[in-house]
Amino acid sequence: MSSNNAINAIIDSYEVDPVWQRRLYELLHANPELSMQEEETHARILHELKRFDCEVVDPVGTYGVVAIFTNGAGPTVLFRADFDGLPVTEDTDVSYASHKTMTGPDGKTVHTMHACGHDMHTTALLSLCDFMDHTREQWSGTFIALFQPGEETSVGAMSMVDDDLTTRVPRPDVCFGQHVMPGRAGQVMSKAGPQFAACDSIRVTIPGRSAHGSMPHHAIDPTFTAAMIITRMQGIVGREVDPNDFAVVSVGTLQAGSVTNIIPSSAELTLNCRFYSDKTKAKVYASIERVVHAEVLASGITDKPGIEYFAHGELLSNDATVYNKVRPSFDAVFGAESVTSPRKTVSEDFPFIPIAFGAPYFFWLIGCTPSEQWDAAVAADRVAEDVPVNHMSTFLPEYEPTIRSASRAAAAAVLTYLAR
Repeated sequence: MSSNNAINAIIDSYEVDPVWQRRLYELLHANPELSMQEEETHARILHELKRFDCEVVDPVGTYGVVAIFTNGAGPTVLFRADFDGLPVTEDTDVSYASHKTMTGPDGKTVHTMHACGHDMHTTALLSLCDFMDHTREQWSGTFIALFQPGEETSVGAMSMVDDDLTTRVPRPDVCFGQHVMPGRAGQVMSKAGPQFAACDSIRVTIPGRSAHGSMPHHAIDPTFTAAMIITRMQGIVGREVDPNDFAVVSVGTLQAGSVTNIIPSSAELTLNCRFYSDKTKAKVYASIERVVHAEVLASGITDKPGIEYFAHGELLSNDATVYNKVRPSFDAVFGAESVTSPRKTVSEDFPFIPIAFGAPYFFWLIGCTPSEQWDAAVAADRVAEDVPVNHMSTFLPEYEPTIRSASRAAAAAVLTYLAR
């Protein structure tokens, strides 16, 4: 029997209790919590980990949890799952839909939803903990399950790193992670190299001079300056970036003034930017700063604009050696459902963890769209219109094929390194 077929046999040798697994998923889905406010989810993870023979390191950062399963000599493998929700009002008809509300960072009450599939990620990793705990005769080494808060705001991974993560748990030889995404439910989509884009948000404060709306000649209108900046931003990607390369500059918010008859004294833009190349990123950021400074100066005011970078996400680029080692295991376990993934323009803070350890990593995608819906949308060339995507109020993974593939893919990757 080949090593890849042996891994498949190990996975088939133990089945996680499907009733427990489904109940856990529905409980998590019905109780989504905002980033860095995940108190109840944190408590549930700790409760579930009590069933296993592992060392629990808690908390790491605000609500981060690490479970360490030691089982003799061998490599050390880390698997990460995130568990925060989003300020989205759920629009699905399932019995376990979220009706939860929380207070957001701005003090306003918002509905919350697991609109990005982190409930599935957490269920899959706890299922992997159950699997590893009950198949110890089949593997050797150290398995680390890392549960991370705050992915949606790009602060959760670094909060764990900043709380001495790398000195509190063994250094992994490799790190793994996965994410549910639109695609035929149950497909395992993977690739070497860039999988998710690097990203930053930029807050631009535009100075002006206030005056009554009836006397615009006494003002320097920052909303007009903001409009000029927004217009020129489109030219940066359209006219300064090689068409063979990739860059996104999106204006997320524009805020200026509070009443109709007063020209405000300042305006604020927030931008969201994404790249696959550090060289392209540096060029675009230099252009953004050039445009902002030039338009403010052209408006006739000598005050300097404010430019603040935040919500940074590293380029998620899979290690080719790790990919080439694990992909045959995926092919053996999933057959035709193991496919090559296109790169995605979304971003993740997962890379901060392997980067902190200086470890290679591999991060793949699990399709979660009902097969009939996906196939019909592809055939009609209407994927963008007909398939709910992450962060939408109607996003809901098809449970059975998605959790099965997420659980088995996680086990296949870990066993590639730890199987006896």
